[in-house]
Amino acid sequence: MPALNWIGKDKIINYANKIPYHVLNHKYNFQAKINSLFEDENNNINTGNKIIHGDNLIALKSLLPEYAGKIKCVYIDPPYNTGNENWVYNDNVSDPRLKKWLGEVVGKEGEDFTRHDKWLCMMYPRLKLLKDLLSDDGAIFISIDDNEQANLKLICDEIFGANNFVASIPWQSRQSLQNDTDLSINHEYIIVYAKKRRQQDRRLKASNKNYWYNIKEFAFYPLPIDNTKFSNPDNDPRGPWKADPFDAPNIRPNLTYTITNPNTGEKFLPPEGRHWRTEQDKFFKLMNDNRIIFGKTGKTKPQLKVFLSEQEQLGTVPNSWFAAEQYGTATSATKELQKIFENKSVFDTPKPASLIQKILQLATNPDSIILDSFAGSGTTAHAVLNLNKLDNGNRKFILIELEDYADNITAERVKRVMQGYNNIEGTGGSFDFYEVGEPIMINGELNKNLDIKDIYKYIWQAETGEIKDNFDLSANKYYLGEYDSTAIYFYYEPDNITCLNYEFLAQHIKHKSAGYIIYAYTCMLGDEFMSKNNIEFKKIPRDIKKFWSED
Repeated sequence: MPALNWIGKDKIINYANKIPYHVLNHKYNFQAKINSLFEDENNNINTGNKIIHGDNLIALKSLLPEYAGKIKCVYIDPPYNTGNENWVYNDNVSDPRLKKWLGEVVGKEGEDFTRHDKWLCMMYPRLKLLKDLLSDDGAIFISIDDNEQANLKLICDEIFGANNFVASIPWQSRQSLQNDTDLSINHEYIIVYAKKRRQQDRRLKASNKNYWYNIKEFAFYPLPIDNTKFSNPDNDPRGPWKADPFDAPNIRPNLTYTITNPNTGEKFLPPEGRHWRTEQDKFFKLMNDNRIIFGKTGKTKPQLKVFLSEQEQLGTVPNSWFAAEQYGTATSATKELQKIFENKSVFDTPKPASLIQKILQLATNPDSIILDSFAGSGTTAHAVLNLNKLDNGNRKFILIELEDYADNITAERVKRVMQGYNNIEGTGGSFDFYEVGEPIMINGELNKNLDIKDIYKYIWQAETGEIKDNFDLSANKYYLGEYDSTAIYFYYEPDNITCLNYEFLAQHIKHKSAGYIIYAYTCMLGDEFMSKNNIEFKKIPRDIKKFWSED
């Protein structure tokens, strides 16, 4: 498989493993107050929807304990790297964050970087973390244009596997022509990769649901049928139908025969290079079942009745061309955002909510988690909320935004969509707003500045994959709780070397469990004793650093 090389790749390829986990500090909770259905008098956090302000590389790593393998759909709209953008990795920007990062990670090699080298160094570790967060049946959708499309394809082949490439979908982002250029560029791309691509057709039907069931690999969900194309001119008791061609591509002798129009006596053979869709005996059965017609006048070639009730169960296969009429344009996205913010221009180059909503219809079910780590103006959350309202779903969103407008634009848009704006009915809903805080570990040791409950929360997430905030330390400050019949203890004192020994067991193990996981700096218990009592010792900080690291 062809591989892409660039300056700094050797330093960046495993960089995601070296990023320390950071605390996500909860700042506030927002609840829409449009009716009692969406009100929460207790103002509880952990609504499932998150907006995170901070470096998306750090935030993505910090999401791993809770969300690894759980994200059904990632949509990102990273900088296109045109050379004119005001972003920290741009060739034209001398941002101190960029200089610091390049100096720490890449070293002196960074002095020879091109714009494309910087962009690739920025994207590669983020894509690796996004892959770790994806579920086995999940997929990532990446908006891009020709500046980095070829480079993006090659690094995604490397990270996700070329066999998991799904499509490079052109999106008609512009309808009007640009007359001040040699060629009017009216499209962008959406690159799609699966975590595990579906290898064979496993499409199963279920009553009144257009879903793919029991699938461990990614597959597009069928889109809803356009029922405007169906009618019932002959009052067929089976309901509305449409006429499809009865011929199909290629030539097969057993599907090539003469059909006589019973209304006119005219005889038909399949058009040149084609055959009929069924064998002759099946055709006669369809005729007797009133499934064959000969055009509106009854005088043309045979056609097959396709009933709406049948097609609604199957849905329709998506088209690889995302036309402006269905998916919106850059112009419609700008107008949409201005409408939300009372005709103010608050953000350049947003994406239309209709585009993201269509992607979510293809890639998610009503209980999916959707992640956008380049959140911008918050379009992805807008699309999630719209689709939930449309199909009564319970999808959750996670948005990450580095810039300072994360609260006053990204989160503010989500608030207005939930609450309602400019005569648009609110969707309802809630979210929690977080800031990326301090690292869990500094120089290989636990961060002594952190609240002990933040460390406990991280350990609990890493051990169980679940989130927990309510640690009751009054009875036993080392006991985190029980999970799957295993009691978890974290014997840690910031300024002391703790030792797992018989004295600790006698004083602190008051909870009877089938098994025990106990963290400490050292252990004085024998292997036979620990095996007999189902005790697993984990060393601080060694076994903490092992979580989610390949080093």
